[in-house]
Amino acid sequence: MAVDVVPPEERKTVFVVGLGMVGIAFIEKLLNLDTQMQYKVVTCGEEMHLAYNRVALTDYFQHRNVEKLYLNQADWYAAQDPSRFQFYVGEAVTALDTEGHTVMTDKGRTIPYDVCVLATGSDATLPSFASPSVKGVFVYRNISDLNNLLEYSQQEGVKGQPATVIGGGLLGLEAAKALYDLEDVSKVSIVHRQTYPLSRQLDAAGGEIVLRRIEALGVEVLGNVSPTALVTESTGGTETLTGLALSDGRVVPCRIAVFSIGIRPRDELARAAGLACAAGLACAAGQGVAVDDLLRTGARDVYAVGECASWRGRTYGLIAPGVEMADLLAFNLTQTATPAGGFAPRRMNTPDLSTKLKLVGVDVASFGDYFADRRQAGAATSTTHAVRTPAPATSAPLAHDQQDPWRDRTVEVSTEPAAPSGARPTLTVTRQQDGETNGRPASGENGMATAEARRADASSPRKRHGHAAAAEGPVETLTYRDPFGGVYKKYIFSADGKYILGGMMVGDTSDYVKLLSLVKKKKPLEVPPSQFIAGSGSGDDSGEDLDDDTQICSCHNVTKGQIGACVKNGIDTLNGIKQKTKAGTGCGGCVPLVTNIFKSEMRKNGHEVSNNLCPHFAMTRAELFNVVKIKKLKSFTEIMEASGVNKDAVGCEICKPAVGSILASLWNEHIMNPVHHANQDTNDRFMANIQRNGTFSVIPRIAAGEVTPDKLIVLGQVAKKYGLYTKITGGQRIDLFGAQKADLPSIWKELVDAGFESGHGYGKALRTVKSCVGTNWCRYGIGDSVGMAIALEQRYKGIRAPHKFKGGVSGCVRECAEAQSKDFGLIATDKGWNIFICGNGGANPRHATLFATDVPPSHAIRIVDRFLMYYIRTADKLMRTARWVEQMDGGIERLKKILLEDELGICADLEREMEELVGTYFDEWAVVANDPERQKQFRQFVNTPERVQTVEPVIERGQPRPADWAKAAPSVHLKASDITAPKETWQWQKLAKIADLTPTDAGTTSAAVRYGESQLAIFHVPRRGYFCTQQMCPHKRAFVLEHGLIGDDPNTGTLYVSCPMHKRNFSLTSGTCLNDDAYSIIAFDVRVDGDDISVLLPDAKDLDAVIATSRWMVTRDTARALDGDGRVTAESAVEIVGPKDGAAAAGCGTGCGDKTLEW
Repeated sequence: MAVDVVPPEERKTVFVVGLGMVGIAFIEKLLNLDTQMQYKVVTCGEEMHLAYNRVALTDYFQHRNVEKLYLNQADWYAAQDPSRFQFYVGEAVTALDTEGHTVMTDKGRTIPYDVCVLATGSDATLPSFASPSVKGVFVYRNISDLNNLLEYSQQEGVKGQPATVIGGGLLGLEAAKALYDLEDVSKVSIVHRQTYPLSRQLDAAGGEIVLRRIEALGVEVLGNVSPTALVTESTGGTETLTGLALSDGRVVPCRIAVFSIGIRPRDELARAAGLACAAGLACAAGQGVAVDDLLRTGARDVYAVGECASWRGRTYGLIAPGVEMADLLAFNLTQTATPAGGFAPRRMNTPDLSTKLKLVGVDVASFGDYFADRRQAGAATSTTHAVRTPAPATSAPLAHDQQDPWRDRTVEVSTEPAAPSGARPTLTVTRQQDGETNGRPASGENGMATAEARRADASSPRKRHGHAAAAEGPVETLTYRDPFGGVYKKYIFSADGKYILGGMMVGDTSDYVKLLSLVKKKKPLEVPPSQFIAGSGSGDDSGEDLDDDTQICSCHNVTKGQIGACVKNGIDTLNGIKQKTKAGTGCGGCVPLVTNIFKSEMRKNGHEVSNNLCPHFAMTRAELFNVVKIKKLKSFTEIMEASGVNKDAVGCEICKPAVGSILASLWNEHIMNPVHHANQDTNDRFMANIQRNGTFSVIPRIAAGEVTPDKLIVLGQVAKKYGLYTKITGGQRIDLFGAQKADLPSIWKELVDAGFESGHGYGKALRTVKSCVGTNWCRYGIGDSVGMAIALEQRYKGIRAPHKFKGGVSGCVRECAEAQSKDFGLIATDKGWNIFICGNGGANPRHATLFATDVPPSHAIRIVDRFLMYYIRTADKLMRTARWVEQMDGGIERLKKILLEDELGICADLEREMEELVGTYFDEWAVVANDPERQKQFRQFVNTPERVQTVEPVIERGQPRPADWAKAAPSVHLKASDITAPKETWQWQKLAKIADLTPTDAGTTSAAVRYGESQLAIFHVPRRGYFCTQQMCPHKRAFVLEHGLIGDDPNTGTLYVSCPMHKRNFSLTSGTCLNDDAYSIIAFDVRVDGDDISVLLPDAKDLDAVIATSRWMVTRDTARALDGDGRVTAESAVEIVGPKDGAAAAGCGTGCGDKTLEW
């Protein structure tokens, strides 16, 4: 429908006081909704910067570039029509004339308005004793505050001194993390008047998890105290901070104090103009500008939004309520009278105060009425000693009078105290009865639940919040606590289990959006409450099961439907979605879900969604496979030059192993050849599985589990000779653990001489083909399962694929070999073999699918050939066959048409390619065992034959194993400044020969050296030179960085080494961890002197004081030191708290790094 546009000279002026997050949100929404162009928007911002993201202030400490925080870049402002939008920065509004409808600025400008919107925000609060004139006293509110803080921290006498943050709330923790990351600050303390941080968002148990994480960083938290005075020294009439006096009599020494104890609405402009404040005309400063349900102030045509607005006596310091106000006001100014007819104005409802943020490296969220249980007194706790059994697969949704589907089960209930240390985990339900308030005020006490608040919104469904629901009756809580994984969840439900009212999350906030949506809509639950705690996650959330009106971004009130609408309207990039909706530009917590919804909507609308291999290659693994095959490319360098985004890029820990796998699948050259060795992850690089102590496990091939007594004796002799731990694997093989890297060639030599060969337990290749004894021995056997299994294993041994794959052969339908849990499995029938494919055990099991029945033995291998080769051709990186068939269009039926009916006419090609591939087989171990030059690459140190143990061995059940890792992984930041010797006293030390690193233009190389008691890793990167870092990854104290893959950031070119243990990526030049800010390492300068490689180092004793092996060696006492006494107790064990009947129990596992990269 055509819209009549108002001519520029007739447009009304909307003047917005303030260009902050809420101000720009209102401006954008108004410009977007004002299709008639009724208004011209004019704004003034007193800061010199354009509107920026204050939620991300802490990021400024890292990049010091305010433009990276801009909500809209400068070109957005330049692109606006000046007849609709005009802005001034560095200009403050000094007076508001409500009678004359004008504002005055400090530049002498007088601007008339038709509508004035106050978006002046708030200031940080300072206690009466803290004068901002004292040097060292700061607040944490804007860019100017941060610049002043950064400048002061570098001054003489301040640099290297401690700092203290006062306040342990959201902003306080942000400030503490920022100070912690400053090298100029020696120590950070937090003073908080409550026992635990985030006391307005979390209860004591959740706060304790956050407290542990903060203290693990090395930040001291002083709880239950408040500062009472500044301790200063006077120099030349200037007072300088030296400490803080606390309420308990202690004095905390510090040169910097950052106060983050609350905010004061900036209402001075309104008060000077005679507008009513929250408490009336005579109110004190900082009460906020009083507004009604339409956000009108006491003056005609003047409105207030954001932190400066006081609605029903309350101000809100979060971005989401401010954006909600901006949305409401923009709607009312533009939509109440339109060419399509009138619309009743929207009214302000109680805003949602749910939050989801990442603070001090831990995800934290609270949603709905997250303290509903506090306001209900008379809680009774009962303990149920029971083990949860799964609900029946046919469980129906809960009925109105049914609490859970296990209701008819008999459960023993005890109201006695919880079991002592060492007892089973308990399942506990807490029921809250109606009663007096406790903690936060009950609904209605603060005027938020009055009859006026319940008035229906004429333009949108009325919002429902947990506060009212909780007051209607008793509530029950489910709590999950995992101190090892740093996870805490508490969800609050109505007593009948039909509704979730609110909750809080620490460590794992993946369900936040779904649960918040259920709270807001008061949507009845379709599963037992216990499932929300124990759950059955299936990976990343695609958001497909969310309703279109589900709020995805709470900062900017963006729904799933809005994202879908953007895609339908032609926006085909994630950045475009962000620019249009602002989703993900606030706290950033919704970005993963926004990304998944965007991809899902793109697919629904027929658009292609990028599934590129990595940022270095703008194509999928399958596409790259075809390029390499057709062009007959034989090295990573050739592939990068032919298909890479940047022809000179080094690659990364994703594409290097993927390319290495492709090359092996096509040409099968030895992985230790110089052109391939740099592409291999540690296991393939050393042809053995790296273990947590840096040693390796050796698995010789024992096809189908069949082994002679003589070979068994050799395995025992080798294990005894090299002190190896032995264990029979689930794949019917014998694993030898604890082999030193330098011993691997010797071990292989002895095994090869005894008739063994590599079992490829290290690669993304065939592991085993498991079998029963079949017709050889079993009285029920129908087929020769051992013979078939050996034939399959011998055929496919050594073949590299997108992921590891396994097989199984059973001689009858009793299925003793578990063939239906394998990637391919054969089960004998009286007519041949039934072939099953795409099964999967492990963390996400899938039952294999029957693919072909009664296949003659002569044809069975041909079908498996086709299946495996097609999988190698078309699967994505690190994709098991189970996931491959699940994502395939048409699934298993499509695969049958391709591989059994030859719909694409490629079956003969697949069989030929497999035949060629299996014909290239050679034993990788034997090649190295007979090549002295290759054996040199297995030395522990290239500059000494000495060996150093890095983890203390312990004897358990008569065999050696490494001492336990600590369950905690405390933050470790190692820096050159930790070394006492000044860098100008360091000297160049010759530590290796160039030949030791076998440098080549074909790829990166590395070697470890010993200097004193310290271990260093030296790296060579073609065309980039030599680099050196410490050998130890601080995450698990593993001396393994020399084994890691070298990569580069495709955008910045930053080189890094990826730790082979858990994929922490450390810059080769700065030592910064690029994907986990809890860790950093020391990097050293390197130069080449003729044939020598020299490293700039302090004296050995000075370096040993920081990174000596003995200092960081994991011993049997390490776990006790980091985890207490190292024992699992009732206080430290995982707890699951929940309903008595059918309560949930779930195991938990903790890990780190990206699971998809754990090769």
